[in-house]
Amino acid sequence: MDERQLAHLVERFYAKVRQDPALGPIFNDAIGDWDHHLNLLTDFWSSVMLASGQYKGNPMAAHLRHRARLTPALFALWLNLWDETAKDVLSPQDAAAIRATADRIARSLQLGLQHIAA
Repeated sequence: MDERQLAHLVERFYAKVRQDPALGPIFNDAIGDWDHHLNLLTDFWSSVMLASGQYKGNPMAAHLRHRARLTPALFALWLNLWDETAKDVLSPQDAAAIRATADRIARSLQLGLQHIAA
């Protein structure tokens, strides 16, 4: 897996997200500049999967602003769409690795959002 593949994955995935009837409205309402957001997310995945250190944001804070709309079912939908797209653009081994990482991140975000909301 390399930077180019991650950028391609992020671009294809979020094109699907934007069209999804459940996820699209949430993401389209939250993101004003898609080009900037895609670059930010590519940096995030590069930092997570390639240890590049490119991402300098705070994913929990970004999701916290939208916690009222983020349900476990939507996290599951996001993960399934992510997995489907990863399998389309990455090798089976890389797709499995990025899915496992996405599962851990989603679980962490959900726990954090529940804890803060409690």
